[in-house]
Amino acid sequence: MTDMPTTPRFALPLLGVAQAQKEVTHNEALTLIDALVHAAVEAGPLAAPPPGPVDGQCWIVGAAPTGAWAGQENAIAIRTGGGWRFAPPREGMRATRLTDGVRLRFDGGAWAMPGAITEPSGGSTIDSEARSVLSTLILHLAAQGLLISA
Repeated sequence: MTDMPTTPRFALPLLGVAQAQKEVTHNEALTLIDALVHAAVEAGPLAAPPPGPVDGQCWIVGAAPTGAWAGQENAIAIRTGGGWRFAPPREGMRATRLTDGVRLRFDGGAWAMPGAITEPSGGSTIDSEARSVLSTLILHLAAQGLLISA
């Protein structure tokens, strides 16, 4: 479908005037939309395709990909009945990694996760209430995938 017109952001295939088998183009676009809207990936970035993928599952392709993922660095790999589909990421795109709940963001040409924040410690004056509040806040932010607590 490389000669078909596509949308500017995610290269979703567009229907053409008097196009035969419009359902093929339409279904391809729906498959990509299904994977990219509120993107959730099983894991990643990974260099090699996982064994035994299930249709509808997605992964983030890592650096120097191999096998069926060769040449698809940083893409979101979508498993479909017809094999692998790949969606190139765009700046600011977000995906939730299901293995740990972290919300990854595509920034500066790479997938990044939020910075780690450690629990408060040290200092000459110890305020146990403040530390307790900060620890609870860190746990809640981590539970929402907004940061990683170390």
